[in-house]
Amino acid sequence: MSPRRQSADRAPNQIDVARVAGVSAQTVSRVLSGHPNVRPDTAQRVHAAIETLGYRIHAAAASLASGRTRILGMIVVSTDRYSSAALGAGVEKAAAAHGYTVTTASVADHSSSSAFLEAFDRLERQGAEGIVLGVPVELDSPAMRARTERTPSTRSEVASLQPDAPLLVDQHAIGRLAVEHLLDLGHRTVWHVGGDEYWIEGRHRREAWEQVLSERGIVPPPVIPGEWTPESGYRAGRTIAAIPDATAVFVSSDEMAFGLIRALHEAGRRVPEDVSVVSVDDIALAAYASPALTTVRQPFEEMGRAAALRLIAHIEGTDAQGVSDLHPELVIRASTAPPRT
Repeated sequence: MSPRRQSADRAPNQIDVARVAGVSAQTVSRVLSGHPNVRPDTAQRVHAAIETLGYRIHAAAASLASGRTRILGMIVVSTDRYSSAALGAGVEKAAAAHGYTVTTASVADHSSSSAFLEAFDRLERQGAEGIVLGVPVELDSPAMRARTERTPSTRSEVASLQPDAPLLVDQHAIGRLAVEHLLDLGHRTVWHVGGDEYWIEGRHRREAWEQVLSERGIVPPPVIPGEWTPESGYRAGRTIAAIPDATAVFVSSDEMAFGLIRALHEAGRRVPEDVSVVSVDDIALAAYASPALTTVRQPFEEMGRAAALRLIAHIEGTDAQGVSDLHPELVIRASTAPPRT
């Protein structure tokens, strides 16, 4: 009788997995509990047998047997932004591949430290062994340090909570790619629509914009504030439309750029003939905007995957395998062009 045929008669158990993998039931238990003293090739055979049989771990029983929950927590802002969904997908895929499940807590106000701390505590009570922080939070506050001493955590865009931790994606590099592209096309200056300043990504992009302009001997114009939403981009676009000599704009997210382009169109300012626009993220809609959007791509799903893998490695006391810092990529489309003479 084949393993698949047998599994149709009754639910497979650990003894069935041990038989197919050619190991003892105790070894199967060690693999499922994440025991460090298991050879990689043995663990691979066990996982292959689990997949063949369609064996499903009973989470409560596994927790009682091992003293571990194998749960990762993730804190996100309540939003419909594409980036949050893609990050979450990356975290969940990496967690599932290593026998973890993911539980999520959302906060409506990312600037509220009490809301964030309550979400962190809620995930701890639910048994999270580690937490991915998909929200902007001050990492050096006493309350934050107290919690991360109890439960290991990582930001979705940095490798750990240490101040000198390497970035998964260098946000300064993102800003530099965008601004240098516009200046190299011949624009005399670049205006900037910033993201929410509470987010470290937005601050780093603004710093890069200022630095590149200063290196070229250009005094940066005033920053136009944004809030990551198309509505805030629309308001910024109306501001840009009222500045006759504004020919190039670096927008801190694709979603804000959509609103900005709409406002420019309504004001009779053409993109890119009158105003060139570069943004950040390269979400799926960017290629189908009118005009197609020049943007700096961020690999959101890979960022989530890398954050989860580094967190799992920290929990299990191993080295993170298959994780390296990710590099942004400038994707040139139809929303940028040299300025009109």
